Amino acid sequence: MKVTVIGSHLCPDTLYALNRLSEAKAEIDFKNLSASLPDLKVYLSLRQDSPAYADIRENGGIGIPCLVLEDGTATRDLDAVLKRFAG
Repeated sequence: MKVTVIGSHLCPDTLYALNRLSEAKAEIDFKNLSASLPDLKVYLSLRQDSPAYADIRENGGIGIPCLVLEDGTATRDLDAVLKRFAG
């Protein structure tokens, strides 16, 4: 299963997610917001319109890493994504 990880190489949580997904043998497409303005624009659009990011917006957070599954589901719940690789 492919997982798109939207984050930054400067973010410890993003690096942790990338390592855990790699250990789980996920096919990873990493969108590094610190290195790509087009990827940043796509992420900001997703973040602005998603109710899942209401708390992040209210608290002035960034909300990374964001994990996007093949079916288009976007989540910040790494454990839920990793469960898909278990067993």
